[in-house]
Amino acid sequence: MAGMVLPWLLTAASAQSTFADWSKGKYATGEWLGARPALEERGIVLGGSWKSTFYGVVDGGLRQAGSFDEELHFNVKLDFEKLAGITGLIASAAVRWRDGDNVDANVGASPAFNPSSYQVGKQWRLMPFFLTWESQNLLPVEDMVTLSAGWLNPYQTFVQQPESKLFVNNAITQTKGLGANIPFNGTYAAWGGFAKVKPTAWSYLQSGLYAAIPNATSTANHGLDLALARPPGSNGLYFMAESGVTPKIANLPGKYAMGAYYWGLENRSFFGTTYDQKFGFYWQADQMLFRESSPAPTSVGDGKTLATGKNFQEPVKVVGKPNEQGLYFFSFLNFAPQYDNALPLYFHTGLVYKGLIPARDKDQIGLAFGFGEYSNDLLLSRRNAGLSTQQTTEAVLEGDYRVQLTQFAYVQPFVQYLIRPNGTGLVENATLLGVHLGVIF
Repeated sequence: MAGMVLPWLLTAASAQSTFADWSKGKYATGEWLGARPALEERGIVLGGSWKSTFYGVVDGGLRQAGSFDEELHFNVKLDFEKLAGITGLIASAAVRWRDGDNVDANVGASPAFNPSSYQVGKQWRLMPFFLTWESQNLLPVEDMVTLSAGWLNPYQTFVQQPESKLFVNNAITQTKGLGANIPFNGTYAAWGGFAKVKPTAWSYLQSGLYAAIPNATSTANHGLDLALARPPGSNGLYFMAESGVTPKIANLPGKYAMGAYYWGLENRSFFGTTYDQKFGFYWQADQMLFRESSPAPTSVGDGKTLATGKNFQEPVKVVGKPNEQGLYFFSFLNFAPQYDNALPLYFHTGLVYKGLIPARDKDQIGLAFGFGEYSNDLLLSRRNAGLSTQQTTEAVLEGDYRVQLTQFAYVQPFVQYLIRPNGTGLVENATLLGVHLGVIF
């Protein structure tokens, strides 16, 4: 009997050890029998992710119903320093697939406040592919200069606000009001270039110039409008600029930035005047408010001891990375002229706590509020046209808790409360319950 049980116990222990090693890894697909780290050592990084969301409208909106959508994303990065000895040069490329139901068909919100951020550019899509060069330690300030060129998306570079990415609603996590007026989202891409300069370690200036392509986010083109739109004269220029500082206040990191954008395609105001462009401005203020105490630094010697057991030199304190557990604040304000922008004023703010529950150091809990005010010129033009339905204000309140199951997987229950969906007051305020899932391959 013992001869039968012992092999079973050894097999079970081996399986348990294998599972433990897998669950502690960075990727759900593991290390590919050692091929993955070997490729990365040579400068070839392959990755992917799957994200999906289940939504249930439990009160208000257009109807009480459930829906589901998802996104698959695959990417490759080539580090030419490892591949060819070219310091700081990296090539990046990606493809994406989106599908699923549009939850907003049950809610009735505007596209800007869609409870989902996966409804633009559905089906498969070619994502940005480009070259980036970073100065690294070649100049007085680390990464003092960054240059990039290729098939680019301004969304990947401007209005970077990590804490807002915890949330699910389109306004907060992605478009931030800009996307209601110009193509600012995770789908747009066009030929262009980008430059960033850091005069000091805590300040930066950056700008990007891209082609402005009409209907570039349409699902029909799958991101393949590499020759731009036809006729050529229908295209224009898309410019963004941003400056900011990243100080440490009481040793707590923050980011304070302001920026401007220019969308250079001809458009008509709500009263019929033709303009050659749209433009707007934005401001961002993010700050860590509280940091949990870090573990005491460990002490190590130099490995050499006297016969008495004493070191030749005093132990050296080893201090790790700053503790990321704590409370974070984020906020954003976007302003644009109301004569040709449907949503000239947008604001959001929120709080995120990382590691609130003891022994759940990687979990995140957050609460955010987003508010948009529609154009008064749009309201007057519709009223002059004899239309009685007017958009005024729209808002969303969202709460989330992300359970970090492993380094590569999480599950995130959330609640959204949509206030005045579509801004008209004709749709009842909607309450959504949902679960957001994510896996890194």
